[in-house]
Amino acid sequence: MRDDTAGLVLAGGLARRMGGGDKVLRPLGGRAMLDHVLASLRPQVAACLLNANGDPARFGAWGLPVAADGVPDFPGPLAGVLAGMDWVAEHRPDLPWLVSLPGDNPFAPPDLVARLHIAREAAGTPIACAASGPHRHPPVALWPVALRGELRSSLLAGERRVGAWAARWGCALATWEAGPGDPFFNANTPEELAEAERRILG
Repeated sequence: MRDDTAGLVLAGGLARRMGGGDKVLRPLGGRAMLDHVLASLRPQVAACLLNANGDPARFGAWGLPVAADGVPDFPGPLAGVLAGMDWVAEHRPDLPWLVSLPGDNPFAPPDLVARLHIAREAAGTPIACAASGPHRHPPVALWPVALRGELRSSLLAGERRVGAWAARWGCALATWEAGPGDPFFNANTPEELAEAERRILG
């Protein structure tokens, strides 16, 4: 566990490709998808929280803090990252780092946080994101909470692209193997959810 890092599950999107609702609450392998995400993330961080909009009571069973977007009109994952940064700055100012993980990513690796930190330190950049093979996954990333003011300004100015904003500051890559066991497979559609189910059940 990194005792200087908080973990953020991004679940603030509208899930249009899944037919709406909360993707993280969809059943997967007999549990909610959120259970799989937290099983991988929680042991790696000092605190965990969820970015989601609407009534937070629907997540009460998980005992997680829920941080809603502070920027209107569902501007995407960057708004979720900012919500996480703001929560950490207010409630856990002892944690200078935040790792974000989409809530539809049930197979995140157990060394995610450690390897993101290693990549950032080796490259001398403030941000690191994950890749599997040639594919980058900008929302799976390590962020310094100290950049929250700059992120808020960029969002209010219309920035929506996670990778572009990260690249502006310097973003290292931590790379895992791709293939059938891609740890960053995400279940965005009913078909992908069914594929994740087959993977879990073997």
